[in-house]
Amino acid sequence: MFEFLDLERYDLFGAFWVTVQLTFYSALGSLIWGTVLAAMRVSPVPIMRAFGTAYVHLFRNTPLTLIILACSQGLYFTLQFDMGTGGDPEPLGFRLAVLGFVAYTATFVCEALRSGINTVPVGQAEAARALGLNFSQVLRLIVLPQAFRSVVAPLANVLIALTKNTTIASAIGVAEAAALMKVMIENEAQLLPIAAIFAFGFIVLVLPMGLFLGWLSKRVAVKR
Repeated sequence: MFEFLDLERYDLFGAFWVTVQLTFYSALGSLIWGTVLAAMRVSPVPIMRAFGTAYVHLFRNTPLTLIILACSQGLYFTLQFDMGTGGDPEPLGFRLAVLGFVAYTATFVCEALRSGINTVPVGQAEAARALGLNFSQVLRLIVLPQAFRSVVAPLANVLIALTKNTTIASAIGVAEAAALMKVMIENEAQLLPIAAIFAFGFIVLVLPMGLFLGWLSKRVAVKR
């Protein structure tokens, strides 16, 4: 059923490479921002706790498509914030998509990490404070290293979901895999073969990632 598809006309590898880049930069940003949010949610400062809680509930319960479109329409078309691209649509769309993915995915990273923080025995933090460490030192040196080790599997699920969510970037014109699939379906009018190609491509991306992170979670798990 693939003999009628002229695959040489389309840059399949280029489209999936954009998907990989979207996943990498969004995952990196989400890990950083999600860690900050988790620190806010367990902070002894009420204002920081309130901000972290409000942010997580707001963004986690907002559709990702709406967030991506808000980044595009709100930041660029309304506020004229071109993110240092000079209005060049290709890098602009990519950076706006990454920003939207980070804003959304960081909430799930935060909640996964907060659950890991709750697994650390309270006595360890109390002992650290008794030694004179402040909150940030306790969090950085004692709590977070153990929390990260205990939530590798949940973070793996977040990463896999992020990889699949990158298809939403096509809504603002990012030339990733889903955007190319739409073009191919419109030009070739063969839904099933094209869908099978892209489904296989995402399996190739996601399956090794899940297997590796599953192995890693068992390898680094904290023994209780």
